[in-house]
Amino acid sequence: MTNRPPTSAARQLQDTSLRYFLEVVRCGSIAEASARLNVAGSAISRHISQLEDLLGVALFERRPRGMVPSAAGELLAHHAIQSAHDAERVAHDIQALQGGQRGRVRVATSEGFAMEFMPQLIAAFVRKNPGVQFHLDVLPPAGVSRRIVQGEADIGVTFTRAVEKDIRAELVQPAPIYAVMRHGHPLAHLRRIGVAQMLAYPLALPTPDTTVRQLFDIACSHRRLAAVPALTSNYIAGLFGFLRDHDGMTIAGELSIRRQVARGELVALPLRDPGMALRNMEVQTLMGRELPRAAQTFLNDLKAELTGQPSA
Repeated sequence: MTNRPPTSAARQLQDTSLRYFLEVVRCGSIAEASARLNVAGSAISRHISQLEDLLGVALFERRPRGMVPSAAGELLAHHAIQSAHDAERVAHDIQALQGGQRGRVRVATSEGFAMEFMPQLIAAFVRKNPGVQFHLDVLPPAGVSRRIVQGEADIGVTFTRAVEKDIRAELVQPAPIYAVMRHGHPLAHLRRIGVAQMLAYPLALPTPDTTVRQLFDIACSHRRLAAVPALTSNYIAGLFGFLRDHDGMTIAGELSIRRQVARGELVALPLRDPGMALRNMEVQTLMGRELPRAAQTFLNDLKAELTGQPSA
């Protein structure tokens, strides 16, 4: 018996099944994938079962809190994401042959980069390349890397403390933490301060899932200090707003406050406590992926801006 090539209907079925499969991988559950795709959960389950029957292997481990890809599922997800990337890159490159820079660039960043740095860099790029469209997602640091691995972002910019699997670090720079306050604050004249000095003033701190907060808490723990913030927020602009009219203080990375400091709106002082520089700013792409032309050009501009070197 000879193997016949799949019909167009079979190919379409496989394409749909792969799309549903990838969404479950990204979401970790059929229910959430159903909500995101606006497709009945029973239909998604049926398509995944068809894929498993076709391949003769289970693609997920069903657990009480969701679904986790099996070893075979991880392999299929990697192949499917890579294939989708290759198809997208070819389509964008064909469009570019018609003249001018075109395409779509998906960027994922943690919040500090998204306040001013990234939007202004995107605006400068769009002025030079008006045919390029951007999508900017703002996520917790770990969420940025997850978007890259799952194929939902082309470029990620985030803070890290460890090497991430399947991530290619396009650029790594130290990202020390600064104490941030308004002009006129009693400590604003100093060259550097310690966390103990900060505790004498009302604190506005980011949430504990951020690397900046984690390192601050570790520094306090080493000094046997208890930091009780007056305000905790996952919105960095809210933290900065807390400083505007009184002597509160917060913490941030240099890129998050670069332009506010340059405009004279805020003062940033290095923190002298050990460990406050134990994190990196990282520009990320997916290991083994060749970016579409527009995304690669923007990546070059991004790295040039961060390093102060001319764009390649």
